[in-house]
Amino acid sequence: MTKVRLSLFQIWNMCCGLFGVQIVWGLQNGNTSRIFQTLGADVNELAILWIAAPATGLLVQPIIGHFSDKTWGPLGRRRPYLLYGSILTAAALFLMPHATTVWSASVMLWLLSASINVAMEPFRAFVADSLPEEQRTTGFAMQVFFIGTGAVFASALPWVLTHGFGVSGVAAPGVLPQSVRVAFYVGGVGLLIAVLWTVFTTRENPPEMIDAEAPTHVPSTAEGAAVLLKSGVLWTIGGLVVGALAALGHWGREIYLLAAVSSGFGVAQLMAIWLRRRGHVSLGVLEIVEDILHMPKVLRQLAVVQFFTWFGLFAMWIYTTPAVTTRHYHTTDPSSVAYNQGADWVGILFAGYNGVAALVALLLPFLAARIGRPACHAFCLALGALGFVGFVQIDDPKLLWLPIVGIGCAWASIMSAPYAMLSCAAPPRKMGVYMGIHNLFLVIPQLIAATVLGPVVGRLFKGEAILALGLAAAAFALAAVSALAIRDTGDRQP
Repeated sequence: MTKVRLSLFQIWNMCCGLFGVQIVWGLQNGNTSRIFQTLGADVNELAILWIAAPATGLLVQPIIGHFSDKTWGPLGRRRPYLLYGSILTAAALFLMPHATTVWSASVMLWLLSASINVAMEPFRAFVADSLPEEQRTTGFAMQVFFIGTGAVFASALPWVLTHGFGVSGVAAPGVLPQSVRVAFYVGGVGLLIAVLWTVFTTRENPPEMIDAEAPTHVPSTAEGAAVLLKSGVLWTIGGLVVGALAALGHWGREIYLLAAVSSGFGVAQLMAIWLRRRGHVSLGVLEIVEDILHMPKVLRQLAVVQFFTWFGLFAMWIYTTPAVTTRHYHTTDPSSVAYNQGADWVGILFAGYNGVAALVALLLPFLAARIGRPACHAFCLALGALGFVGFVQIDDPKLLWLPIVGIGCAWASIMSAPYAMLSCAAPPRKMGVYMGIHNLFLVIPQLIAATVLGPVVGRLFKGEAILALGLAAAAFALAAVSALAIRDTGDRQP
């Protein structure tokens, strides 16, 4: 059985749920630093407080991808995770603006990040499962359209509520403005409506339509087992050494998380080898470590690009609000009118880059068909680097929409091109888990950024958050150069 081409309306329905998913990310990215600062967090603490988002993605996304590959029921393979993940996320959205301390806000961020990762991860595999190769670039571009429009809605929502509906945008010290609270409530409702639309207006291809030649797992060969054993030992010992050095040197507590991730990954590899040698055919979630060993070459090349890309993005999400409020509005007081005006303007700017992305995404399939997806991706990333340079150089906040155009072009490609390239290289029966593994290369740089950005901004940059956006520019430039080395197996697909 072969996959049939879908109409644009069918692709529209399939991707619509990402409008709601991106409302959540838009609210989180645009307001988390604001919430933490309102509750008393220092700017130098923001990076470690944000660590919840990448840490949960590191665990949740490959696991959900693994299980969704093996799921089949009345709602299909991916849609059960879309449905139940969105319900949990809506509940977390309703609760987060009621946090009264930095600690409780951090806990809410962990819950919100875990839930939205459950709902988001299967969307990428859903498109790859349903569309023939020649339509996948279009499918992922359509996803970016909904991602962009959802983020525009979410990013602008507090400002619109304040200036359009008279909802208060200022509150007493230590209290979130009512506009932020209402924005989170509206976001929860919007998420549920959008995801329910996708769940109940689409259907999934049955298992027999998945490529019969793709194995359900890749057994370890003797050579592969030796590589996995060596890798497991090195990762385990490396994590223990880093943890010990952190304890002896009284390093920041975020180092312990990186050490735990390293050792945990190493132990997982050793357990996989041990179970295989005892004759186990199925390893459950431990199959993920074997899948990492056998990942497609395109995914390895994308890993380098994504490292620099998402390091830069994480710096942007953390530091744009304190950078703009300090540099352009000349205040560090979260309870001041000037700070809240600056924070609302950042929301509008974030809406702007997502709006640009929504429009540019519709043009990317045509450009990629002519110059190739890697070159197209590199070009867009270079525009993003120029955008971050603009943030550092421009003094008038009203002119910050100019660099936002470059960042929006980069965001359009970031949200589509890597997934289109991977979908043509990953085994169909492993599409979910490889989409999840790909997302490891998104969250690992964010974990590293959360570890190093605090000390860099606090000590090297003397608390000047605007310089973190200069660092983001350098990261995007390196990502653009790295993208040119990708060899896309499905290049020039429309």
